[in-house]
Amino acid sequence: MNVVSDRPSAGGRDEPVSTAVLILEDGRVFRGAAYGAEGETFGEMVFNTGMTGYQETLTDPSYARQIVAMTAPHIGNTGVNEEDPESRRIQVAGYVVREPARVASSWRATGSLGSALREQGVVGIAITGTRALTRHLRDRGAMRAGIFSGPAAAAPERELLEKVLASPSMEGADLARDVSTPEPYVVEAHGEKRFTVAAVDLGIKSMTPYRMAQRGCEVHVLPATSTAADILAIGPDGVFFSNGPGDPAVADYAVDALRGVLDAGTPFFGICFGNQIFGRALGLGTYKLRFGHRGINQPVKDRTTGKVDVSAHNHGFAVDAPADGPFDTPYGRAEVSHVNLNDGCVEGLRLLDRPAFSVQYHPEAAAGPHDASGLFDRFCDLMQGKGPR
Repeated sequence: MNVVSDRPSAGGRDEPVSTAVLILEDGRVFRGAAYGAEGETFGEMVFNTGMTGYQETLTDPSYARQIVAMTAPHIGNTGVNEEDPESRRIQVAGYVVREPARVASSWRATGSLGSALREQGVVGIAITGTRALTRHLRDRGAMRAGIFSGPAAAAPERELLEKVLASPSMEGADLARDVSTPEPYVVEAHGEKRFTVAAVDLGIKSMTPYRMAQRGCEVHVLPATSTAADILAIGPDGVFFSNGPGDPAVADYAVDALRGVLDAGTPFFGICFGNQIFGRALGLGTYKLRFGHRGINQPVKDRTTGKVDVSAHNHGFAVDAPADGPFDTPYGRAEVSHVNLNDGCVEGLRLLDRPAFSVQYHPEAAAGPHDASGLFDRFCDLMQGKGPR
């Protein structure tokens, strides 16, 4: 939980106003200036390599309980607006930047990033060593961390480190139900309705049902703990499982629900966390990546077509699946459909005998390239009965 003070920066601009310290669980210390709200916060320390889309990153529920460092050197240049958020509020536990913009400059801006962080109680820090921090995380892996600013930064480093070590780990964390919608809601189809989609919100971004609505889908967004009976009661033409935070190894409720959907033979599409849940439903395991994929520049190869997409990612866990050919599951044959060209990580799965597939990345492209947007069309093809692919 964040403990914060909403002290404004001088002159209404985003200049940092007091000292701050970032402490990693292995004892590495970075000192800098406070940015956003003052106080203390804890989370898993990760980095994002995107050069744009900071507002979408901050409001992505998949970043719950994570402190995010931006590798791009200038953050906040275009301020914030009311159109780009991917959820109701900023979701990150803390924020690390190199050089905050002093003034927001965009015709779309309705406020500054620093002000938004303060208003929502998000503790941040500006440090000159974001490159050193990123290299450290790539070498040592993602780890717990804490940001302390204002009076909280005055305590001895030993005491602050003890607080970091007492904070919860991401492994074993069940967070999807914490960020999910508490009640179902409907996103209407744009124009003529073609399909009804039941979308299980494990941490969904608002652009995702919008992309489906653009294709004539009426999207019923359901809470993370919805059962197979709840999902199928919608009478869906297809079922979608979204992205989300936490460890997929503990989200048994989502796995059970998906197995019921697969038993019913309803077309299925999953992304990110939904891909990991799909893997578990097929009997596969998951594991934690050393530092994960977070950014908008990951190259992924579709093994069925040979096409390479540059794609948007945000995940710290992956599916452990055999990549050398089809394998048997309780639902027939399956195969790894997509792989990451940087590290060989499994980036997609598909059933060969039933209409179900998933990818580990974000085809809604908010923010990010639009290379993978055709996956929503592939889902529509499944719902139209054009085959398992």
